[in-house]
Amino acid sequence: MRKLLFALAGVVAMSAAQASATDYKIMAPAAPGGGWDQTARAMQTVLQDEKISNSVQVTNVPGAGGAIGIAQFVNTAKGDPSQLMISGFVMVGALLTNNSPVTLDQVTPIARLTGEYEALVVPANSDIKDMAGLVEKLKADPGSVSWGGGSAGGTDHITAGLIAKAVGVDPTKVNYIAFSGGGEALAAILGGQVTAGISGYGEFESQIKAGQLRLIGISSDERLEGIDAPTFKESGVDVAIQNWRMVAAAPGLSDEQKAAVGADVEKMAQSDAWKKILADKGWADTYLAGDAFAAQLKQDIDSTTAILKEIGLVK
Repeated sequence: MRKLLFALAGVVAMSAAQASATDYKIMAPAAPGGGWDQTARAMQTVLQDEKISNSVQVTNVPGAGGAIGIAQFVNTAKGDPSQLMISGFVMVGALLTNNSPVTLDQVTPIARLTGEYEALVVPANSDIKDMAGLVEKLKADPGSVSWGGGSAGGTDHITAGLIAKAVGVDPTKVNYIAFSGGGEALAAILGGQVTAGISGYGEFESQIKAGQLRLIGISSDERLEGIDAPTFKESGVDVAIQNWRMVAAAPGLSDEQKAAVGADVEKMAQSDAWKKILADKGWADTYLAGDAFAAQLKQDIDSTTAILKEIGLVK
């Protein structure tokens, strides 16, 4: 009888714990298919599979590099600990170039989750075979080289500007075409609507392996294991840059609510399921939380402002 009572008590305790788990809503402030969307859906999978949350819904609010999404998030989610938003380096630049009245200062930063290097690709049938071929075209006529990537002022755009500057081309003459999501950008690159594409390697990996895209460079300092491509630096272009993604909670949370969300995110980030997703997608584990992340975020905003001014995207 005593064993039965202990067993029943365990079931009740487990049920109570499951019932108290937060049902999260995660906003990806971009169209489906891109890095923010992939990050949100990876979180959805792990939070549910690891029983950290009973239910996780993902919504997409594309436009203006996340400026539309963050404005909606700030205005509708205040004080609600169940609402989360994916953000990152791309949004830092996009908010600056769009002169957005809403900023990342208005959300509650929880943690930096991942890092990813930029991949530079051309369609498989392109006459550009390597970085040298792209640079040659760029120097001859900057406007004739169109670059497809994510939002204006984001990591992809910054990378294109830094490449131009590194090879002696005026970065303000870069012909950059911004797309609201990774799926749209990929379709344009595959369709030959742009000369080259820039994004995180994970967004191009399937098409590279299928022979539909040619990878001509990667933005890491050193070659990456498992990726058969030279770094930009190896090809004579002195540029290295890493994109990063974060998760933020709603504004106006109490310290207790912020701590509870942070604990759930930390539990997710430490799980084997999350680490497997990082490995499968080629995302670096750059987890950083709390005051250390808040300080790093401010530093990244300041440095991004300086870069965007340098390449003519912010005055």
